Order: sequence, then C-alpha cells, then structure tokens
Amino acid sequence: MTRRRILTINPNSSAAVTAAIDEAVAPLRIPGGPEIVVVGLAEGPPSITSQRDADSVVMPLVNRVAREDADAFVLACFSDPGLHAVREAAGGRPVMGIAEWGILRALTLGERFGIIALSPQSIRRQQRMVRQMGFEARYAGSWSVGASAAETAGADIRGRLIEAGRALVTQPGADVVVMGCAGMASHRAAIEEAIGVPVVEPAQQAVAAAIGAVLLRA
Repeated sequence: MTRRRILTINPNSSAAVTAAIDEAVAPLRIPGGPEIVVVGLAEGPPSITSQRDADSVVMPLVNRVAREDADAFVLACFSDPGLHAVREAAGGRPVMGIAEWGILRALTLGERFGIIALSPQSIRRQQRMVRQMGFEARYAGSWSVGASAAETAGADIRGRLIEAGRALVTQPGADVVVMGCAGMASHRAAIEEAIGVPVVEPAQQAVAAAIGAVLLRA
C-alpha cells in the first residue's frame, strides 16, 4: 500500500519560515501515519503582509496543488490565501487553512480568543476572516507585533510576542490566544507559560486535522 502524503505549503518564499513550520509539525510524523512534507513557494513574497501579497499567491497555489498527487494539503499562512480556489483545484482532496483550523481549535479551549498578528494590515484581514466565519461574538481582537514572517522565526522577537499575548489577555479579555503566523511555532510554549492561558499553534492544528481526514478516508 502506498504511503499517504500531506503536502504543507508555506505560501511565502522565506526558507526560515518553511523550516519553522517543518519543525512545528515534526511531532505529528507518527509511525504508520501519512508522510508530512513541508515546502515553500518560490513565487511567493518574502512575507505575506498585505492583502495584495495574499492575493498574489492564489494562482501559484492553485497551480501547485492541481499538479500534485498528495492526499491532502495544508496552506501554512494565516491569511488562508486562496483557500476556496485551492479546494476547488484539489478535486475533493482535503485542503486545510491554518487560520481556519487555529480559530476552530481555539473555540474548544476558551470563550474568547485573541490573535497575535504580524502587522496592522494583518489585523484587518483577521477581522474580515472572523466575520466571514461568523465568530465575532467570541473574538477578543488581534494585537500586532509589527514584524515580518521571517522575523517571527528568530529568537529576538519572543519578548514582543509575549507582550502581545499578555495584552490580549489583560485588555480585550482573551482566554485563549492564537498565533497569527506559521513562523511563530517555536515560541508557543514560552508564550503560554508567560501569559497563563492556552496558546494555539495553527499549523499544527491544520496538519492534525489533515491527518484525521486522510486516515478516515482510508
């Protein structure tokens, strides 16, 4: 029997972010489970900061998924760029967006979730996404750290991420925090310990959901 494969695509071109995602999902590589492959998108910008950046990767993602033989796909960018177009291109194979799954997981852990955002532009996209998902009543808000995706993969930004998480808890009253970029994964445990509420790493949640979808389709 051919081993099933989940392709996780970082839609930006940052090798540091792709490596951070690969490290984050490593615990989900279980014996007998699907192969989890993490790749970047050469056509993508170094960081998806604006709506224009997010829109620019939609067709490259559609084309990549259409020609791949993976059993499931994960879009590892918190903008979930082109999620519905990619699902159409996947022809019925599961496609998971990390924002969608990060938010869904947060709803199981608390009453009000907040999101650590890269930038003010990211906050606007997150507000639209939450509204489209119908979860405004449980959305405490987003807090920007003013960084690029590649910066979040480094150690120097950890203090700013903790400050953002703490602000979400103390000001708008979040009781669970979602990390709003796939590159933040290595900081999850430190943020959670510092702010005292659950912190969701969305790439892990989306890949976990993809594993379940693949195995249950067996």
